[in-house]
Order: sequence, then structure tokens, then C-alpha cells
Amino acid sequence: MDFLMSGLAACGACLFTNPLEVVKTRMQLQGELRAPGTYQRHYRNVFHAFITIGKVDGLAALQKGLAPALLYQFLMNGIRLGTYGLVEAGGYLHTTEGTLSPVRSAAAGALAGVMGAYLGSPIYMVKTHLQAQAATEIAVGHQYNHQGMFQALTKIGQKHGLVGLWRGALGGLPRVIVGSSTQLCTFSSTKDLMTQWEIFPPQSWKVALAAAMVSGIAVVLAMTPFDVVSTRLYNQPTDAQGKGLMYRGLLDALLQTARKEGIFGMYKGIGASYFRLGPHTILSLFFWDQLRTVYYMYTK
Repeated sequence: MDFLMSGLAACGACLFTNPLEVVKTRMQLQGELRAPGTYQRHYRNVFHAFITIGKVDGLAALQKGLAPALLYQFLMNGIRLGTYGLVEAGGYLHTTEGTLSPVRSAAAGALAGVMGAYLGSPIYMVKTHLQAQAATEIAVGHQYNHQGMFQALTKIGQKHGLVGLWRGALGGLPRVIVGSSTQLCTFSSTKDLMTQWEIFPPQSWKVALAAAMVSGIAVVLAMTPFDVVSTRLYNQPTDAQGKGLMYRGLLDALLQTARKEGIFGMYKGIGASYFRLGPHTILSLFFWDQLRTVYYMYTK
């Protein structure tokens, strides 16, 4: 039940934040490995990107990749939050004095995140491909021109096998390790502190909401460079054997991006990342916490 509630909470958040994921993906691919000022900026900022995509690609394009996004969120966060919830319920995150251990919390969050992300990696790759697809006049990054999630998975599987489906999975893990450990550690720690300080009434939904807001800020600051590189590793064109033509791996992608685009290239789309990750973190953690509260209330 913990896994089911976790997956449903993440899907609920995804319905609201997927348009921001589309915008974030395109802004991260814009001007890939090109020096600032040497390319046309189709998307000047988050709001301009929304207007441009809606005007050129149509309003429906803002929900591109929704099917794989929902499936990925259910798989990844169902495993991630569900595993973390079980570890927390078992009392493994607290010290002998009964206080929350940030180190244990971060480690549990990272481990749970890795499990979920690796299993859901093929879905995330296809989601990235679909969300990057755009009309020629506003296209950024490599264009795969998939017809849909199942067609894309079948095509990649037939062409490159299982190895092709999990291409970029290892490069995407640091993003999840940093994001998941930061998110769950700061959420649990902030919630624990607020409960101790009695800022809000016991069991109030405001405790979870405030803790999730703090967590959202921390996640965006820590995760954005790895998120940019992960998007590019998944979206890069491949040769006949399924190997990437632009990057050899995570470290190569980080170094190339920093060298050719500068340090700000590592934080491309940070505004879109915050508008997407902030609400998604807040909504998913809030829904997760409330679903668990209701479930345990009626099963005790």
C-alpha cells in the first residue's frame, strides 16, 4: 500500500507539472555545446517558452510526453517513496535518542532513488525524446520524431536491444542520488523540526506543506547541473550500435558543457527547473504525506 500511495501521489503532482517539464527540457537543450550569443534563443525565459510552444506547436504540445511521464513517476516514485516510507516506519532513520539522523535519511533517500530511477530509465529516456520534439522553427537538440511511447520503446528495443533501452541510465543516476537524498532528507528534517518547535498544530497539513516548500528549494539548487547533463545524455543522437555521438558519459558531458557554455551552461533552465521541481516536490510530498496519514488513520 505504501508503494501504491507513493506512485499515486507522484502522478497527481505530474498532471500539474508536466508542461513545466516540457519547457525545462527544451531550455536545457537550447544552445547545446555552443558559446553564449552564437545561437538563436527560441526560448528566452520560462514564460516566453510557454507562449512560444503554445503558439507554434499548439497548446496540446505543453502536455507532450504525458503518458511516459505518468508511468515514470508511478514506477520511480512508487519505489522511491514507498521504500523510504517503509524504512522510516521501521525506525531505521532515527538515532537511539529518537531524533532523525540526516545522514541515514540522505542515504536511504539516495538508495531508494537509485532503485526507482534505474528501473524507470527507458521510460524517462522516451519522455525526454517526446518532450524535445518540436516544429522545425523552434526545435532544439536532436529530434527523434517518435509517434508515441510504445512505438518509441519498440523501435529502440528492436534497433539496439536492452542495452539501448537503458542508454544514459548510469549517467542519470547522480541526478537522482543528489535530488532524492536532498529532497527526502530536507523534507524529513524540516518536518521533524517544525513538529518539535510546534509551529503548527500536531498532524496539521501545514507542516507537510511547509517542509515540502523548503525541500523544493534545496532540490533545485543541488540537482540542476546533473539534470541538464542527464537530459542531454538521454537526448543525444546515437550511432548504429546505440552509442552516443556527442558525449562519452556523465563526466565528459559535464566537462564539455562547462568548457563550451561556461558555468551558467550548467544551470540552463534553472528557472524552469524551479517552477517544475518546486511545485512537483511540494505536491508529491504533500500528497504522499496526506495519503499515508489518512491510510494509517483508518487502518489502526
